[in-house]
Amino acid sequence: MRVRICAVGRLRGGPEAALIADYLTRFDRTGRALALGPAEIVEVDDRKGGGIAGEAALLSRIVPNGALICVLDERGTVMSSPDFAQMLARWRDQGPQDVAFVIGGADGIDPALRARADAALSFGRMVWPHMLVRVMLTEQLYRAASILSGSPYHRV
Repeated sequence: MRVRICAVGRLRGGPEAALIADYLTRFDRTGRALALGPAEIVEVDDRKGGGIAGEAALLSRIVPNGALICVLDERGTVMSSPDFAQMLARWRDQGPQDVAFVIGGADGIDPALRARADAALSFGRMVWPHMLVRVMLTEQLYRAASILSGSPYHRV
């Protein structure tokens, strides 16, 4: 199952970009044997305005056809890393070829896009900078693949 992270905003170089690249490489390497990956980040830039509705339109264009959609949203489900791993495995086993994790802009996800989502995931009740959410998501993807492969990376 291919993974696409669909995000508003452009990530330039820096420590976040280095961490994301590292975790995506690790996920692709670990996930390959589990039929998970490859993973990629596709960004949209809504400099012309349009607010969250405009961002939702741009994000919708980069979600692969037929993909399972999971929005990252503060109102989403908070789960443990093993639960996240099991959710990924369940989605993979259900047969969609793609899963799209959608990260909105500073004002969040448009309600219409959130309503279309198959799942909503939260990294807690705190609000996180969108660039850090990318780092956290890519790390959790790698951790999930590690859990599913039986690797000692995740310690209980």
